[in-house]
Amino acid sequence: MSDLPNGLTYAQAGVDIDAGNALVDAIKPLAKATRRPGAEASLGGFGALFDLKAAGYDDPLLVTTTDGVGTKLRIAIDTGMHATVGIDLVAMCVNDLLAQGAEPLMFLDYFATGKLDVETAKSVVAGIAEGCKISGSALVGGETAEMPGMYADGEYDLAGFSVGAVNRDAVLPKLDQQRAGDIIIGLGSSGPHSNGYSLVRRVVERSGLAWDAPCPFEDGKTLAEALMAPTRIYVKSLLPLLKSGRVKGGAHITGGGLIENPPRAIAEGLAAEFNWNSWAMPPVFDWLAQTGGITEHEMRRTFNCGVGFIIIVAQADAEPVLAALLNAGEDAFICGQLVKA
Repeated sequence: MSDLPNGLTYAQAGVDIDAGNALVDAIKPLAKATRRPGAEASLGGFGALFDLKAAGYDDPLLVTTTDGVGTKLRIAIDTGMHATVGIDLVAMCVNDLLAQGAEPLMFLDYFATGKLDVETAKSVVAGIAEGCKISGSALVGGETAEMPGMYADGEYDLAGFSVGAVNRDAVLPKLDQQRAGDIIIGLGSSGPHSNGYSLVRRVVERSGLAWDAPCPFEDGKTLAEALMAPTRIYVKSLLPLLKSGRVKGGAHITGGGLIENPPRAIAEGLAAEFNWNSWAMPPVFDWLAQTGGITEHEMRRTFNCGVGFIIIVAQADAEPVLAALLNAGEDAFICGQLVKA
């Protein structure tokens, strides 16, 4: 193939292969630090392998989840605060695995942008690697897509993919074991996590505050810093309880809040009855409600309102399970019970 005069290159079309290679070189050690039994977390192959026997499974089912971080990403892009959205990405996926009783094993990410900024992408992937370490997931691969003309300058999008495993006899929810009177235990959130941010951004717009303004509900932080608090990852505190067999069901409280998520984990003929006064909502939710004029019902079906995850246990197990969560460092509390629908 001979050279042609005035011939075009991929770089002239807007795709910088050298920048992509530089990013891969920068993130290889980040991925390597997430290796775990069953996966070496080495990047560069066409696919990733996982040894389930090395992870201690004899009769496992694989569980998969995928998610993003919604328009929380808009705040990251507008403020340049890219360091924690990767943690959010992992959290949104692995917490969903927990609701099925599964242990997170592997994680992959998709990063798409119009023009690759290596430092921004590295910051995002560093957050993903941190989330993987917190959750015990091996970061085994991903895709960085540089697509000129698809995104405005400085903008990018993220998606995450998590694979977990659960022994066949431990899959959640255990609908046939649930009874009226079973106890609902809530695990506290760090704030809105990664849901409801389109409404959050409208409230901020209504408030007239800039992102770098002093936060009106959390001392010592800017508004952006407070609202960018990363989503909590509940793997280390919940996984031992899931493996103990004492948990009958669990729900990751995401979009739809405490109105729409719990029913997904509850048997037909039963319903969740919450004692809404049994926990203190983080101040961010009061600020959002008051500043935005948001009704109580709208808050409860949009935000987690301070409860990032719930589990269902028998009455006899409630106190020991609660004690285990508190000992693991969770802000945990009994927040309701199952009743006949």
